[in-house]
Amino acid sequence: MNTASRGRAAATNLVGRFVSVDEVHSRNSTMTLLYIRALAPYQPGDNATDVIINEVHFNRTALDSYNYRLYTNGTLSNGTKCYLAFQQFRPHMFAENGTVINGTSCYSPINDIGQHASLGLAYALMFTLTIFLSLTNLRKHGRSYLANDRHWNLVSRRLKWCWLIFVAVCGTISCFMSVDVDRNYLQSTPLILQCVFYALLTPSLMAAVWEAVRHWANWQERQIYDRDPYAFTKRSTRKCQEILLPILFYILAVLNFVLTVPRSWSAIELQRSPEQQDLQARPAATDIRWRTAGFIALAGTLVICYSLEHSIYRYKARPTSVTGQLLFYVKAGPSQFLLAIALLGVKIGYGIASAFDWTVSPLKYDVNSGWIYGLGYTPALLIILIFNVCGYCELNEDKALIAQRAELETALASEVGVGQKSHPPWWKKQRLRSFAREMTGRLSPPDEDKEDMARFVELGIIRPQQQTGDAVLGPELDKGDPRVATRQASNATSTGDGPESRLDHVEHVEHVVQPARLERSSSDDPEVRGARP
Repeated sequence: MNTASRGRAAATNLVGRFVSVDEVHSRNSTMTLLYIRALAPYQPGDNATDVIINEVHFNRTALDSYNYRLYTNGTLSNGTKCYLAFQQFRPHMFAENGTVINGTSCYSPINDIGQHASLGLAYALMFTLTIFLSLTNLRKHGRSYLANDRHWNLVSRRLKWCWLIFVAVCGTISCFMSVDVDRNYLQSTPLILQCVFYALLTPSLMAAVWEAVRHWANWQERQIYDRDPYAFTKRSTRKCQEILLPILFYILAVLNFVLTVPRSWSAIELQRSPEQQDLQARPAATDIRWRTAGFIALAGTLVICYSLEHSIYRYKARPTSVTGQLLFYVKAGPSQFLLAIALLGVKIGYGIASAFDWTVSPLKYDVNSGWIYGLGYTPALLIILIFNVCGYCELNEDKALIAQRAELETALASEVGVGQKSHPPWWKKQRLRSFAREMTGRLSPPDEDKEDMARFVELGIIRPQQQTGDAVLGPELDKGDPRVATRQASNATSTGDGPESRLDHVEHVEHVVQPARLERSSSDDPEVRGARP
């Protein structure tokens, strides 16, 4: 039994020792049972004006003059000042001016640290550590390595980490206040601070999960747009939904905040006796506002689920198999979001249950620690840890986009043999020939000219014209252009229509350049000089 329990037991024995049956019946019949239990009679002293409170003599006239009353919980209070009056706490009051000396305030932390406070310290330490983890990830993912684009701003990437930091701060303050809640003999400001910051956890945690899901959709859209700028030109309801869903969610989150935080908390503080808990604190903790706020938070969670489903439907390819389509949204959705939504649902479910059942309410100062820590603080802490671990393993989005662009460029270049360490044989051979012709100034051998001319005809750089004898078939070429007449060699054997047959046909053509002056297109192009007759 702790100090507070022993004090309350001593005060109860004090009442049982001095309240007689005749005295109870002599009281006003309209007095409630709570009032009889709340006030304790004074022990008679040496005379009619002398009373004894915890072995200390007091002047009854002075006590009545300053409105001091002795209560069953062992406190001496006049509504403004309150002093402990049991066991080793023995205040003394001067009858002349009502000054109290050697008095200990009723709200002093006189109890030992119990299980509630020990768990509070452990959770406060863990919440504090997550602040540094979130700051590290904010610095990592909030940096920009590409040119600023109004479509993909940095605020979208940073909001999730900012909300996680806010959640960790609220959890740290609330858990630290549980130490004073456990040690105080009578509940006061620490209990209110613990409850206020605990109530702030729900809307801020909802906002953190929402921003994580929303930005993941933004990241998927950015990757698709970077590969194909015309991928989203088709008209649909996608953009309209992505504008309306954030508005709807934040309306629900703000409503949850308004219904829980800005309110009178004085009734929650009145838990100084079991009767006071039942008549004051319990109705305030289970009123219509708490119940409505719980269901509004549930509606916000459903909006998050729909947003995730919408993003998967818009930005992920659907499988063709029936089994794959049935499990499409579960498999395509990132596991960190599925876990975060499930944990958020556990916390909101506990909030709804506590709004109907006072015995498990986190606003009850002596609630079982398993309820408030297991279903209240643990989901929030796990969500922060999940997002931070995944953020540590993921790349910065700009760096990831740069890597994707490099992979795409490498894949495109490899298709044409550009950028490879080992170039195709024709590339190196042609470069060496061009370099030799450039250095020596000599013309290419006739065989090489034929090969070059065949390649130019094949690529369409020179348009071949077939002729029979001296008659050129087809439209006449411009006078300023060289005219190349081709005749099929008599030993050409390929007559097919495929690419190989065409190449074989080109290799067995004779080139007759009509009299015309071949102008250089560029003095630095060795391939043009090699095409001269």
